[in-house]
Amino acid sequence: MTETNAGSPEPQDTPKRVIGTPAPAETHTLLAKGDDEPAAPAAAADELDEKSAKRAERVVALFFVLTFLASIAFIAAYVYVGRDGGMHGADRTQQANVLLGGAMTLSFMAMGIGVTIWVRRLMTAKQIVQERHGLASPEEDRRIFAEGALEGGADTGLAKRPLLRRTLLLAAAPLGLAPLVLLRDLGPLPEKKLRHTFWRDAVAAAKAQGKPGVRLLVDGSYRPLTISDFDSPGGMITVVPEGIEQTADPLNEVAKAATIVINVPPELFKPLKGRENWHVNGVVAYSKICTHVGCPAALYEQTTHHILCPCHQSTFDATNGAKVIFGPAARALPQLPIAVDAEGYLIATADYDVPVGPSFWERGATQQ
Repeated sequence: MTETNAGSPEPQDTPKRVIGTPAPAETHTLLAKGDDEPAAPAAAADELDEKSAKRAERVVALFFVLTFLASIAFIAAYVYVGRDGGMHGADRTQQANVLLGGAMTLSFMAMGIGVTIWVRRLMTAKQIVQERHGLASPEEDRRIFAEGALEGGADTGLAKRPLLRRTLLLAAAPLGLAPLVLLRDLGPLPEKKLRHTFWRDAVAAAKAQGKPGVRLLVDGSYRPLTISDFDSPGGMITVVPEGIEQTADPLNEVAKAATIVINVPPELFKPLKGRENWHVNGVVAYSKICTHVGCPAALYEQTTHHILCPCHQSTFDATNGAKVIFGPAARALPQLPIAVDAEGYLIATADYDVPVGPSFWERGATQQ
C-alpha cells in the first residue's frame, strides 16, 4: 500500500513482513550485552563423582591393555607369517594382510576408544574464557598461563590416577616399536643373491647330464619352445627355465628368471660385440624385468621392434641388445644366450652375464 506523507516530495512504500521470513536483525544479537555472562555448558562441573570416575578409569585401562595386546599380536603375526621368508612369498600375501591389518586396526581402535572415554568421563568440563590483548604477553599473563597449564595437566588425572598413566605407557610402547619391525621388509640386502638366476643352476644341471643347455619352457604351460613356434617375425613369448616348476619356491624363482623371447627380422638384428652367437636367426631372449624398478617389460611394438615397460614407459630396442632409447631405465635389459638343440628346441647355454632387475639393487663389484 502506498501512502503520501505531508512534506515528502515522493511517496514511500511501507515494508511488510512476509510470512515465513525471519524477524528483523535488530531483535537478535550474537554477543552478550552489558554484564551478562554466557551460561556454562550443562555438563560443566568442577569436581567429578569419584565413584563414577573410578569405574571409567578401569574401563579406560582395559582398553589400553587391549591396545597393548593387539600391538604384541601384530608383532607376533609379523614374525609368524614372515618365518622362513614366507612373508615375502606371494602365497602368504592374503594371510599377512588379514593378520597384520586386523591386529593393527584393533590396536588403534582400542587406543582411540580409551582416550575418548578418558576425555569425556575423567576430565572436568570447566568453562575457559580467554581475553584477547596485544601479542606481547606481560609477565603476569605468562605466569597465569603456566598455572593454567599445570592445572590442565592435573585435570587430566595422570598424576592422580597411576593406573591410567601406567596402562597408557604400556599401550604406547609396542605401538612405537611396530614401525621398527616393518623395517625388516627393507632388508636384508640381496648381496650376491641377485647376481644369478635359476638359469645358472638349470644350465649346470643340464650340462651335467651331457646336454648343451636347458630348454626354454613357455611360462604357465611349461611347454618346450621350438624355433617353429615363431612362424613370422614380431612374436613375443615369456619363458622360464626347465625344472623351475619343481623348486621349493617357484613364484620367487620365476620373478627373477622370467625371460621374453622375441623374433626380430634377421636383416634388422644388430648383435652386440661378443654376442654374435647368442641368438637364433633373429630370435633373441631378454630379461623381462625392467632395469628401472623391476616392473615386467611385457609390451612389444612389432612395427618399431621396441620393448616397453608399462609402469614408467622405459623403452628398449630389441634389435640392438635391448638398449634404452627412452624413459628412466639406466641400462639395457640383460640378454640370455640361446641356441637350438638336436631336437629343435630352444635352449639357454648360460645364465645372464649381468644381474637382472633395477640398477639400484646391490650387485657387488664382481660376479661369481
